[in-house]
Amino acid sequence: MRQAIVYYNKEEAGLLTELDDGSYVFRYHDVYFANPHKPMISLTLPKSRQEYHSSHLFPFFVNLLAEGANLSLQSKNFKLDKRDYFGLLCATARHDAIGPVTVEQIS
Repeated sequence: MRQAIVYYNKEEAGLLTELDDGSYVFRYHDVYFANPHKPMISLTLPKSRQEYHSSHLFPFFVNLLAEGANLSLQSKNFKLDKRDYFGLLCATARHDAIGPVTVEQIS
């Protein structure tokens, strides 16, 4: 199991978990979810539910990854398989992300 904190504008918004069976869970933090002034992190992960489950990494997070030659370079630099989307997300979306969402691996 691997986990990462998901930030929205440098504020903790939720927790992304990769389970041992390869499935994923995204869960908004209680305080963030309860605050009506805090925005959803994505249109595909609205605050109408606090927890989401998926058999694959949520498309929103996959779309934060590089593609093509840049993905190959990042994979080589971080010594990660190009198909390790969670690992690549944690390695690259901590500092180099488009928009207000960043991701930081915790375990």
